[in-house]
Amino acid sequence: MIGLFLSIIIFNMAAFRINAHLSKKQIAHIWMFTVAFQTVVDVMIDLKYGGYWYFSKDIDWLSLLAVTVLLPPVNMVFLNWYPLNASIKKKIVYFFYWEIFMVGYELLTLLPEPWGYFHYGWWNWWYSALCNPVLLSILLKYYKSFVQ
Repeated sequence: MIGLFLSIIIFNMAAFRINAHLSKKQIAHIWMFTVAFQTVVDVMIDLKYGGYWYFSKDIDWLSLLAVTVLLPPVNMVFLNWYPLNASIKKKIVYFFYWEIFMVGYELLTLLPEPWGYFHYGWWNWWYSALCNPVLLSILLKYYKSFVQ
């Protein structure tokens, strides 16, 4: 639980301190999209198929913190620094660095409690490595279509 609370503080401070491009309205859109989308993904992979879970296999209140106040600021940082007008090569490199960060952070969350809060069922970091670019692309598509 310590790891989750520290992450929430660090990622929120980073997101709001480095924010140079996102308006309050854009932040609200990103926040709501992230919560809704992550909830749908987690219901399927976590609750329906038991692929992974936060804290316990049951529905728990603490897992709401990860979905509602941890993941949205991470998406804010991703979008704030995304090179919208750059070459495709720079965009691919940007995704690559985010992939390393996201998988690395996920591996840290697997530490034993009180530092870790994430657990694998049949899921593993390779699945995350394959899904992360798709999820980030959906976020980016949403941002370009509805928020930007």
